[in-house]
Amino acid sequence: MPVSTEPAVEPGIRPRGRVARIAVLVAVFICAACGLVYELALVALGSYLIGDTVGQASIVLSLMVFAMGVGALAAKPLQRWAAASFAGIELLLALLGGLSVLGLYAAFAWLSLYTPALIATALVLGVLIGAEIPLLMVLLQRIRRQDAGSAVADLFAADYVGGLVGGLAFPFLLLPLFGQVRGALLVGILNAAAGLGLVLTLFRQELTRRAVLLLTAASALVGGVLVGAYLFADDFEVTARQALYADPVVFSQRSPYQEVVLTESVSLSGNHDVRLFLNGDLQFSSVDEYRYHEAMVHPAMAGPRGRVLVLGGGDGLALREILRYPDVREVTLVELDPAVLELARTDPRVLALNRGSFADPRVRTVTADAFSWLRDNHERFDVVLVDMPDADSTATAKLYSAEFYGLVRHAMADDARVVVQAGSPFFAPRAFWCIEATMRAAGLSTVPYEVSVPSFGEWGFHLGAAASPGTAAAGAGAPEASGSLASPGAPPLTLPADAPPLRSLDAATLRAAAVFPPDRARIPGMAPSTLMHPTILQYAQGEWSNY
Repeated sequence: MPVSTEPAVEPGIRPRGRVARIAVLVAVFICAACGLVYELALVALGSYLIGDTVGQASIVLSLMVFAMGVGALAAKPLQRWAAASFAGIELLLALLGGLSVLGLYAAFAWLSLYTPALIATALVLGVLIGAEIPLLMVLLQRIRRQDAGSAVADLFAADYVGGLVGGLAFPFLLLPLFGQVRGALLVGILNAAAGLGLVLTLFRQELTRRAVLLLTAASALVGGVLVGAYLFADDFEVTARQALYADPVVFSQRSPYQEVVLTESVSLSGNHDVRLFLNGDLQFSSVDEYRYHEAMVHPAMAGPRGRVLVLGGGDGLALREILRYPDVREVTLVELDPAVLELARTDPRVLALNRGSFADPRVRTVTADAFSWLRDNHERFDVVLVDMPDADSTATAKLYSAEFYGLVRHAMADDARVVVQAGSPFFAPRAFWCIEATMRAAGLSTVPYEVSVPSFGEWGFHLGAAASPGTAAAGAGAPEASGSLASPGAPPLTLPADAPPLRSLDAATLRAAAVFPPDRARIPGMAPSTLMHPTILQYAQGEWSNY
């Protein structure tokens, strides 16, 4: 008598058609896409607010993967009520996942509890995501029993494809069109609809009347909360953003690269203080920005200056100082974020500060990543100004690497000078001297100097020139007790003989700026930062977190 090879069907369970099976796999696909979006949203939010992309990704992904394992084990007792349990988990996941960005932003803005809130959120979401797969496996088998290997293959194929779609949809669709808060809320709504729709259509007969009523009421509550949060998302963001800044926010925009915020306050004497923030970091204050930009630009102009390259500086304030020299023939400014350039060209407050510098016919702007642009560049410049944000994130660390400064050196003409903004030698001394060591490793002789910018405190720069063979690393050994710390072959730190009238800088001030007291002298043994070993990131994050 032949033996049947067809999988057995559990008593009381009727095999269903191919359409039902496809519907379950579509639900797996949607749930996987939503789960990955939640993970990426937490990573992206942390990178915007904290700046440490690698650290945030490590925390979120490791905690969620661990929690998913816990969730898979926790789902074992729920398999008897797989349909109802799955619907309940999806509603809870949709609610918490959809509100996750909004809640974490609130924790950052008002409670200063971002990291504990992130850890708790990642663990809870991970547990709920992990519980999905065992329950979906039970539901899949209730449609048609099959061997474990085939069932797992089908389930994980849909899961992985959903992860691919979610991973691509987040940066290229949700973020540009809806932003982080509304994007997460929309995914939460989709998540709830997919989970509840599957259960109430294919598995309704497995639910008691009471379970149906409870799930219907819960879905109405979750949907109402998510839709309400979506409608009031703009008001929430404005209120939360204002809580992060002491002065009234007069402009804000989330570009594909960063959050751009402009604030303005008016003192009792009627003086205006306009401040630009990128991802929460102060870029300038109109009260004293001239101190920073005069110190950065004019020492580099004491030599050939016909062609000038500015890397960063999209606010146009360094450009304003450069254009004060009539013999400058051409200025090329490379800025990553077109939103910053648009603000500098159109906002009347910023225009008043940069004096409409972008309208000067000598100026050529390029919207590009400075590192990539330098790799393709074949031009040579007499002056190079590197006015980049501090190296407190993985995105900016490469702009303080030996490879980057090697590209800068290649763009320098004979007798050219380069100036790099290097942070505070007082608040972040290891980062400051790491930048100098990195410039020297790239073949530049340097002279460090610092000036007082009240909005920032003591702020430092490195003036450099192409070193003669054998001199680039000279003088980088023992720290000096005091005095100038220029390396052999470094350009003289001086002002041009024809410098225009300056508000804060003169020859005596500049000489004093090159003298470092013993508590801010060069730190010996600093390793240069490279793309593969970004030591500047370690120093900058550790020191600026205590500032």
